[in-house]
Amino acid sequence: MEQLHRARERVIDAIAQNMNLYGVIPSIGRLYGMMFFHNEPLTLDEMKEELGMSKTSMSTSVRTLLDLKMVDKVWKKGYRKDLYAIEGDWYQNFTDLFSIKWRNAISININAIEKSLKELNEIKTNEEFDHEVGVIASSDIEKLQSTLEYYDWLNRLVDKFESGEIYDFVPKKINE
Repeated sequence: MEQLHRARERVIDAIAQNMNLYGVIPSIGRLYGMMFFHNEPLTLDEMKEELGMSKTSMSTSVRTLLDLKMVDKVWKKGYRKDLYAIEGDWYQNFTDLFSIKWRNAISININAIEKSLKELNEIKTNEEFDHEVGVIASSDIEKLQSTLEYYDWLNRLVDKFESGEIYDFVPKKINE
């Protein structure tokens, strides 16, 4: 049983580290990893007991996983408490996590760039600023417009993940 526990812990740790790459704190990654090895849905109390986290932390962690579409609230006859189970399709998990995180990042960056472009265009056309400031503003405008092209490309890439078209280019499973 100890060897089984070690083997599972190794995978749970790896999942937590991988999810950390996408801005998900390790404790939430550990929760997902633990749920992965359960064949039945779990209540918050069961998860709390297994991971030794407070019920508040557990509730927040489960809500995060729900928001990321990595767990589902499920119904089971005879249970009055909420039950949660992982979404078992790892391709879909990655797609959802990638899409949610990247769409948010794209939105933040585009909003910042658009506000800055507006200010830079005002600087460029305002006669109160000297010529050198106008030249620098023009250069910054070019850089930011080029960056907007990148975010357009990134949005289209996320579209390909969400539509499943990415699997036309990189199939889920290669048949030999």
